[in-house]
Amino acid sequence: MALGMGPEHVAYGMRTSYGLPYVTPDMVNAWEHGMLAPTSLELTALAGMLWCSPDELIGTPRTLREHRAARGLAAEDVAHAVGIDLSLYLRMEETDEWRGTDRQSAALADVLDLALPDLVAVTGREPKLVELLHNAVTTRWQAYVRPTAKLLLLDKRLLQDVLQEMHTDYQDRTTAGREYLDRIVDHFWTLVQRTSY
Repeated sequence: MALGMGPEHVAYGMRTSYGLPYVTPDMVNAWEHGMLAPTSLELTALAGMLWCSPDELIGTPRTLREHRAARGLAAEDVAHAVGIDLSLYLRMEETDEWRGTDRQSAALADVLDLALPDLVAVTGREPKLVELLHNAVTTRWQAYVRPTAKLLLLDKRLLQDVLQEMHTDYQDRTTAGREYLDRIVDHFWTLVQRTSY
């Protein structure tokens, strides 16, 4: 544990300084080894004990809850900004299933300062994106411009350039095609970023 504190010291501090009487050394140990994820309140207290920010403990946020916690926002604030009932928002965080409208998704991206790749991931659209990209590179890419544009709300001309280049890259490979497909989303976002400039 950082700062030379063992799990027993961290648990004690969280119980006495942050009013979390149920935190045990075993719980802190489970957090440290990734066997258990702390709640937002526990993450904030843990960060306070370790003199760092919650986002330093999370690393690269992947889930909706991790993005919110990394920005130090309360669930109530995000739910209000997005226009969703708090209990519904919390359920979406727990299940990792975003069910907001396009307008609510745009508000979510704004309040959590999410880049488009992160928004796609936390709103559960990445599996559909993978499917569209796989089809675009292995068959006729032109058929997948419109559905990809609709899914991501990106400019069709940009997507035409990106999908055509990805299709050519994939088709030109005599080997390592499986590798390309395994990292297809990374290839896509790299090309989108490069083509946007």
